[in-house]
Amino acid sequence: MFVLRTHRQKLRDYAFAAALVLLAAALQSGAVALRTQEHFAEPILRLHVVANSDSPGDQAVKLAVRDRVLAQTEALLEGQSDRTGAEAVLRRHLSEIRRCAGEILAAEGFSYGATAELGTEEFPTRSYESFSLPAGEYMALRVVLGDGQGKNWWCVVFPPLCTGGASLEDAGFSPRQIRLLTKDSPRYVIKFRTIELWETLRQKLS
Repeated sequence: MFVLRTHRQKLRDYAFAAALVLLAAALQSGAVALRTQEHFAEPILRLHVVANSDSPGDQAVKLAVRDRVLAQTEALLEGQSDRTGAEAVLRRHLSEIRRCAGEILAAEGFSYGATAELGTEEFPTRSYESFSLPAGEYMALRVVLGDGQGKNWWCVVFPPLCTGGASLEDAGFSPRQIRLLTKDSPRYVIKFRTIELWETLRQKLS
């Protein structure tokens, strides 16, 4: 009986040790995933435009405001070489951005206004024509129209990747990072899903 109990205790010890190893590996994987996302987020500044509602009119004017904001910010940020400088410029011109968005709304016959602010924001994994960005926290210019209850529009305002005025190289990404952002292979899909999983867990723990 003593031998049997000893054998069972050893099995429990082995199982506990294996669980600790798996937990350590998972935590290490999570740390790597979060660092990877932070490296992607560091050099860029995203744009988030939120419509008043999902009605056809509100969604259409959202796109008109988007086009105006993209043209405005591209002009404002011309010559900026890093996100820190770009962020400083946009902070100085937030009232101007808000005013221009309001002018588009008024010209299209909408009575509600717009807000514009800069801050960190959680984004889902998002694919664009030539690249993708993993889920996570990014610095963003957020423009909200009216009640802000409609569908969103996301892209990158610095460098101006959404207008074709810049490339991933201009953002300072390494060749390896660019391959990760542009290649559509199982390896990269798994990498992005790992980042998304750990971002979700981090948000819940926060």
